[in-house]
Amino acid sequence: MKAMILNEYGDTAEFKPAELPQPAVKAGHVLVRIAATSVNTVDTMIRQMGQDLPLSPALPAVLGMDFAGNVEAVGEGVTEFAPGDEVYGCAGGLADLQGTLAEYMLADARLIAHKPKRLSMREAAALPLVGITAYEGLQRAQVQAGQKVLVHGGTGGVGHVAVQLAKHFGADVYATCSGEKQPAIVEQYGATAIDYKTEPVADYVAKHTDGAGFDIVFDSVGGENMANSFEAAALNGHVTTTVSLLELDLTTAHFRGLSVHVVFMLIPMLYNHKREQHNDILTKLAKIVDAGALKPLLDEQRFGLTEVGQAYDRLTSGQALGKVVVEI
Repeated sequence: MKAMILNEYGDTAEFKPAELPQPAVKAGHVLVRIAATSVNTVDTMIRQMGQDLPLSPALPAVLGMDFAGNVEAVGEGVTEFAPGDEVYGCAGGLADLQGTLAEYMLADARLIAHKPKRLSMREAAALPLVGITAYEGLQRAQVQAGQKVLVHGGTGGVGHVAVQLAKHFGADVYATCSGEKQPAIVEQYGATAIDYKTEPVADYVAKHTDGAGFDIVFDSVGGENMANSFEAAALNGHVTTTVSLLELDLTTAHFRGLSVHVVFMLIPMLYNHKREQHNDILTKLAKIVDAGALKPLLDEQRFGLTEVGQAYDRLTSGQALGKVVVEI
C-alpha cells in the first residue's frame, strides 16, 4: 500500500512516499481503506517534537489519527461492522499504532463508529478527535439546557464543535473569536460572538451575564488564556480545558470554587483504557450530525496524500479556517 512516512522528527522533517505491507486483520479489529484524514494540532506537535513527546511513534513513522473510510475486512469477535461499511474514528498515529497517512490501516473496533450519513468522507474525517474532545469536555462539565456557556476559540477545531454541541444541549452559547470571517461563523451556529481583542473579560462578563459569570467555560485555547477562563466563570462554575501544559496560579479558581476539567482524549487509544467510550461518543455524534445539529468546518484548501507536508504547514501557519483535510 502507498503511505507517507517520516524518517526523522523536527521542524523541517519531510514526509516521504513509501510502499508498505498492507496490515493483516486481527481479532477485535477492522481493516479500513482510508478515504480521508484530517490534521490536528497534536499531529503537528509529534512531527515537530518527536521523541520529546511520550506518545510519538518510533521511526519510520506513519502519522495521522483521524479518518473516514470503508471497512475491507473484520477480525474475529467484531459484530458491529461488516465489509463495505462506511466508518470514521480516531485510531492510530501514536505509540505503536500505524497512522492514517496510508491507503489502509488496522483499527480497533472500539475506537470507531459508523460514519454520519449526512457527511462526505472528507467532512467525516475532520470530526473524530475534535468531536470526542468537545463532547467529553461538555459532559464532564455537566452541561444543561438554559446554562450560559462560553467557548474560547469558537471557530477552532475543537471550539467550533463545542459551540454547536452546547447549542444542541440547549445552552445559551457565547464564543470568543476575532477577524472578519470568524464572528459570522459563530453567529451562524446560533451563538453570540465576542471579540476577545477589543472586549476585556470583565466587560463581556458584565454585558452577557450581569457580572455573574458563565456556568461553563470551555477553553480550547488554554495556556495563559486559562486565567481569562477563571475570571469569566461563575461562582462554583466549571472550566474545561484542552491545553493545560503550564504552571498555573489557581488562586482565582480557589476563591470562585471552580471545577477544572482537563480533557486529554487520547488516553483510551494511548493506554488501551476504556476504548469503547470512543465508539459510544462517535455513535452519538453521528446521530447529532444526522439530526442536522452539527457540521464540521473545513478549510477551503484541499490536499492529496503526497501533499501532506503542505497540509501540516497550512495548519501550523495559523491561516487555516476550519479543519485541514488530506484526501487519500
